[in-house]
Amino acid sequence: MKSAFVFPGQGSQSVGMLAEIAAEYSIVKQTFQEASDALAYDVWNLVSNGPEELLNQTDRTQPIMLTAGIAMWRVWQSVSDIKPAYFAGHSLGEYTALVAADAIDFTDAVKLVELRGQYMQQAVPAGEGAMAAILGLEDDVVREVCNEASAAGVVEAVNFNSPGQVVIAGSAEAVKKATEIASDKGAKRALILPVSVPSHCALMQPAAEQLANKLNEIDIRMPTTPVIHNASVTSAVDVDAIKSLLAQQLYSPVRWVETIQWLAAQNVDHIVECGPGKVLAGLTKRIDKSLTALPLFDIATLEKTQQALGE
Repeated sequence: MKSAFVFPGQGSQSVGMLAEIAAEYSIVKQTFQEASDALAYDVWNLVSNGPEELLNQTDRTQPIMLTAGIAMWRVWQSVSDIKPAYFAGHSLGEYTALVAADAIDFTDAVKLVELRGQYMQQAVPAGEGAMAAILGLEDDVVREVCNEASAAGVVEAVNFNSPGQVVIAGSAEAVKKATEIASDKGAKRALILPVSVPSHCALMQPAAEQLANKLNEIDIRMPTTPVIHNASVTSAVDVDAIKSLLAQQLYSPVRWVETIQWLAAQNVDHIVECGPGKVLAGLTKRIDKSLTALPLFDIATLEKTQQALGE
């Protein structure tokens, strides 16, 4: 049996998440306290009580989702000696994966992704960018849709989440145009997503430049367990490559389908989604039905994962 632990990105956050497991495992609140000390606001209070609008603000969401993922990883470590063969993360989750693999210190990462969120928001002021999910079209058709809509501005296919589920991003007008074209081409759904930043498209290049400068200021080490990067679908050969891939990730597609396929090709049979929600577990099942996909976010899923991984 071979497992990979994967970490979700933005979109899986919710007010009240991890409350049940935090009541049983003190490491959860301890982890959130470390984040609060690093960020100078009460992170657990925001997660527990909201307001939702603030929780969904990208410079808050990013450190909170990283903290939640690491809290669940620490819970797992407290109950199990089983270590995954690989780590990966969806978008922001790539940073959580690098922390779990001992490549970046937790408090450094929390502060880094808060800045990442700020850089992203500054690159494209609220309202000027958009993202949309296109359901039921082939990847190449979605690329054609973006090409046709690009007369209205930047728009690109940016998240290849599962077969028939691709997210596009770019300028608000071009994304809206693309959803209309996608519907005309037979998409089952083409819906604008409630996000404040058009991640992973060319509009993020100014943010990537700022991020690259910041990455040079923090201590990054080679992971103790391979981390599969979104932009390359491989593990990095050295620390400079990690920094380069993290900067590239901001304006490059998240190649999630290829990531899960790559893990399956390495004989990984269990994919554990470590953190709130079960978005990645759902995607895993759609990408490769032969894989066992396990969400890990509460007492019941913790026990189920322990049983599945043979403890």
